[in-house]
Amino acid sequence: MAIIEVQDLVKDYGSFRAVDGISFEVGEGEIFGILGPNGAGKTTTVECVEGLRSRDGGSVKVMGLDPERDGAELKQVLGIQLQESRLPDRIRVGEALDLYGSFYRQRADTDRLIEKLGLGGKRKTPYGKLSGGQQQRLSIALALVGNPRVAVLDELTTGLDPQARRDTWDLIEQVRNSGVTIILVTHFMDEAERLCDRIAVVDSGKIVALDTPAGLTARVSEEQRVRFRPSAEFPDSLLLDLPEVARLERSGPHVVVTGGEHLLQAVASVLARNQIVAADLRVEQVSLDDAFVALTGKSPEN
Repeated sequence: MAIIEVQDLVKDYGSFRAVDGISFEVGEGEIFGILGPNGAGKTTTVECVEGLRSRDGGSVKVMGLDPERDGAELKQVLGIQLQESRLPDRIRVGEALDLYGSFYRQRADTDRLIEKLGLGGKRKTPYGKLSGGQQQRLSIALALVGNPRVAVLDELTTGLDPQARRDTWDLIEQVRNSGVTIILVTHFMDEAERLCDRIAVVDSGKIVALDTPAGLTARVSEEQRVRFRPSAEFPDSLLLDLPEVARLERSGPHVVVTGGEHLLQAVASVLARNQIVAADLRVEQVSLDDAFVALTGKSPEN
């Protein structure tokens, strides 16, 4: 069942077309990623879905509601965590949740929400005294305080340290497991690969690919790479004669062998039969980052 339906979405800023005919659907209970470099049109797309911006073409439906026509009703089922947001430094965690909760007909139990999001003991703490990770958790709590069916999270881990990012990922998985459908906007490859069921890669206002993380990497290459440092010299032909091996390169003391399925087993078997030990052995596969660069020609940080 499609909870979100976007068809031929267009958004212009004067002569600049920020979103150029984007279409996608999001299924119930899915974490749907929108991935792209800075300026690709990701945030503008979700702002049209949220009803924060009017569209110049196409259609958008969220649970059957048009964000422009049914904005008041949509706000009762949609939670939003903006790319940039800040509360007054002196407002306390509990006060912020009570204020935002008052906007909804069916608000969440704020005490349970605070505990669930790791803010226990912080109810009376001013926003300005929270750490960056705690502020981000509060931002997510405010998006969930209305018991939404759908949540849009825009660059939710930007600026967080590695541990805080991983804690936030665990949290998002808990939110999805509670029955909330999520749109996740990000330019972090590891975040998209960890969390998303499907990903739309956006570049210059268009979707250039839409697939699962594994499907996107498979589009680029199904090759594997095995890198190792051999304990003894051997002729290249020893491995190149294997049907699983496509290429062999030498990089200083290391050998890099590229090939298809079962490459590792084939290489390891031949080396063992010839009493060659493969030290520092690593198996390298095409990453989502590799796929992104191949699809867009850009680094995700650009």
